[in-house]
Amino acid sequence: MKNRKLLSFCSLILFVLSVQQTTFAQDNSWTHFRGSALNSISSAEKVPLIWNDHAAKWKTEIHGRGYSSPVILNNQVWVTTGTPDGKELYAVCLDYETGKIIHDVKVFTPSDVVGKHSINTYASPSPCIEEGFVYVHYGSLGTACLKTSDGSVVWTRTDLKCNHVQGPGSSPVIYKNLLILHFDGIDVRYLIALDKATGKTVWRTDRPLKPFDTMSEIGKKAYVTPIIINVKGRDQLISNGSAVCSAYDPLTGEEIWQVVRGAESTVPMPFTENGIVYFYCGCMSDNGSRNFTEILAVNPDGSGDITNTNVLWKKREDQNHTQMLTPVIRDGLIYTINTKNIMMCIDAKTGKDVWTAQQSSEFNSSPVYADGNVWFFSVKGDVIAVNAGREYKVVATNKMESGIWATPAFVSNSVILRTEKYLYRLAM
Repeated sequence: MKNRKLLSFCSLILFVLSVQQTTFAQDNSWTHFRGSALNSISSAEKVPLIWNDHAAKWKTEIHGRGYSSPVILNNQVWVTTGTPDGKELYAVCLDYETGKIIHDVKVFTPSDVVGKHSINTYASPSPCIEEGFVYVHYGSLGTACLKTSDGSVVWTRTDLKCNHVQGPGSSPVIYKNLLILHFDGIDVRYLIALDKATGKTVWRTDRPLKPFDTMSEIGKKAYVTPIIINVKGRDQLISNGSAVCSAYDPLTGEEIWQVVRGAESTVPMPFTENGIVYFYCGCMSDNGSRNFTEILAVNPDGSGDITNTNVLWKKREDQNHTQMLTPVIRDGLIYTINTKNIMMCIDAKTGKDVWTAQQSSEFNSSPVYADGNVWFFSVKGDVIAVNAGREYKVVATNKMESGIWATPAFVSNSVILRTEKYLYRLAM
């Protein structure tokens, strides 16, 4: 009897330790752009409020230029970078505990480099990672799968093309056995799913032509990363181009529904909470004389063209107020900053402003919710933490050594932050 009790007690201890280890592993991973759930919501606790070199567990210089966000799994941190001219494209892996560079892999050496915007880089799409493999993407310059154990290249694709005009921006997404990519150029616009083990095409779906017919060529491009939600037991891949937001079956690429709205270079991802999809349009014009942007709330339970039936509300922003970042939504409140540097909290049920606050610099990196606060990061290196809620309350301000374009990863009690030159691990 004593032995049985002892065995039961030991089993309980092992179970508790296993749960703790699993929880730590989950908290210590950030597998995609804007996190493992693609929503910029972190379970991290005890996030440091002071960000500087003194708060850094490590600080490692990353060669070249890149705005890709870090992804983290199994004590590894991966980012992409490239030479300023885009003729050499790299994947860099660092040790999470020490910041030491483990792998520095030259993945592509394009012979014909496409143009880009002055504020973009050739390594702006973020990697995505899973057990054993990391997937890196540089838009039409190439996509590759690497082994995380030694950095060796498993497969590459360089035949997937579009004319980005202003450089790549959309990040890849892992779904079951697929790697899903977006190519929204001025010439062609399509989604494509690759077998993540081989890189071979499983399906390709072109965006509908009609919504783009009346648009100028330069306005047809987009830089959006999709999300995946479940609606009544069916997964939907939610993806907005510059003229239309559509839901697709992620296994087949079949379109489920579409909302026709928008124009001109859409950048923000769609986002979701409580079964509702929200997305920003690109910059539109009112009778050709006034530019504006809209955010829409959509009920995704529908099929076909649901523009006139499932849009719950629209919020219009005038005076060339556009969106370069993806908002974060938490407990019915949407947090964002527009290109006029106005920070906003929006009621997700009504689309009405809860509060607004003018900021002094530009914010292109997407905000992150962690430990009761919403964190914002500016192109001048400003870091602002605002208490999540219906009152505007700043709880921390910091200044990094250079601009922040990449969305940080918040894991465990740490922040993995990329500036223009360095990668940091900040912790209490």
